[in-house]
Amino acid sequence: MASSPLCLLFLPLLLSSILLLNNPVKCDDEEDNLFQGINSYRASLNLTVLSTNDNAECLAEEIADQFRNQPCTNTTGSNTVPGTEPQFSDYPVLLAKCHLNVSNTQDGVIMPSCVPNLESSLVLSNFTKSQYSGNLNDTKYTGAGIGSKNNWIVVVLTTSTSTGSFAPSTSAASLVSRIGLIYRLLFFLMGSILLL
Repeated sequence: MASSPLCLLFLPLLLSSILLLNNPVKCDDEEDNLFQGINSYRASLNLTVLSTNDNAECLAEEIADQFRNQPCTNTTGSNTVPGTEPQFSDYPVLLAKCHLNVSNTQDGVIMPSCVPNLESSLVLSNFTKSQYSGNLNDTKYTGAGIGSKNNWIVVVLTTSTSTGSFAPSTSAASLVSRIGLIYRLLFFLMGSILLL
């Protein structure tokens, strides 16, 4: 009889550990549509398509999150006059969240756009028919990451150079992976103790 309550405890613990070990893939239609639209646009200009850069996507998500409560106006996003873009005092913190450092993001470009309800046809034209088109037409950009929050969508373009690759900082990535491993080991240890 004592094994029955243990089985009832073990099953949720096992299912929880499986869910924690799996990293679910987030699939946003707006972001996927924009990525495909940008690559179609580049292909129409006989430019190479951009590859997905997960680190740039992380930064794009963090930047979009910073913009989330800012309203769309004629002076935000792709309508912003070059040189007057908002500066983030916590930019180093945003980079650290994505395990990046300034030295490997210098040649990249961050392009925020605000479109009410992120209407897909308007989102694409906000990038291809604005000041951002010059960046999208530039052959030095080889990758992209896209993030969105509320009415904001952010594209981060990357290069294949060491100063624009958005490669993760090895020390930060190593630390995060060690912390994740320790967390999982402690989780399994506690589960084993509870089963005894």
